[in-house]
Amino acid sequence: MVYVVGEGIVLEEPTVVAVSINDGKVLAVGKDAQSMLGRTPGNIKASKPMRDGVIADYAVTEAMLKYFLRKVGAYGLVKPEVMICVPAGVTQVERRAVLGAAMEAGARNAYLIEEPLAAAIGAGVPISEPSGNMILDMGGGASEAAVISLGGVVTFKSVRVAGNKIDEAIMRWARRKHNLVIGEQTAEHIKIKIGSAMPVSKEETMEVTGRDSIAGLPRQVTVSSTDVFEAIREPLGKIINMLKTVMEEVPPELSSDIIDKGIVMSGGTSLLRGFDRLITAETGVPAFVTEDPQRCVIKGIGIAIENIDVYRSSLKH
Repeated sequence: MVYVVGEGIVLEEPTVVAVSINDGKVLAVGKDAQSMLGRTPGNIKASKPMRDGVIADYAVTEAMLKYFLRKVGAYGLVKPEVMICVPAGVTQVERRAVLGAAMEAGARNAYLIEEPLAAAIGAGVPISEPSGNMILDMGGGASEAAVISLGGVVTFKSVRVAGNKIDEAIMRWARRKHNLVIGEQTAEHIKIKIGSAMPVSKEETMEVTGRDSIAGLPRQVTVSSTDVFEAIREPLGKIINMLKTVMEEVPPELSSDIIDKGIVMSGGTSLLRGFDRLITAETGVPAFVTEDPQRCVIKGIGIAIENIDVYRSSLKH
């Protein structure tokens, strides 16, 4: 997602890039490349250069950033100032890789903001006050829980389990239970349509088509919401355990603030049905999904870059 000062969110595309294997040329980026996932001929590779919230393929990430900056018209006479969001748990090496890719892509100046902080700003949490606010941000690659007070992250934990790992769990389940091989996009569709973090009172089903792993022929099976609930229990359990670990490390004064205010949930994965109820049941702390959770982080980045002097102390260089 790209936010341009004065214009708001101008671009929202998946981080997928299609590259020609012969000469390494970028053929398509974003939505165009996503439609190629799992459908490419031998000489084209559609890949996600960002894995688990960090850069997995430097050259392709740089090409992708260049493409997005050009697409939103950030290449004028003056190079743009760019702010990029990174997981709170990134290493120094990963941080340098992001800054380097941004500068190579044509930025004049690059700032990094930690994802939970950006999510908190976007959710309208008063981060500069001396009271604890807990945010659980779950995107595609990583889930992070952080306690924020006085404009900074007091304690955090991050686990590289989020939307993608939940999709993978559904793919594994289909293979184990039905000998059916399905793609990432099909798994995501199942998750969105009938996925639930808690047992549902009204059973829902859908038809899923894939390849029979034994016969090698196309086959259709019926999948129920209870099946999906069983399939995704493990990755959800990892996110809950990470959340509990953060709660154990919170200073006692901030703990009482968190019990009063609850846990703010942001990111696309927080939209999974019943996930807020599961967290409340497991931790005893009320959890609620923020308004427009998928755009929470980008809105926070927008506010931070428009008021850069106010937030400068919270940014990474």
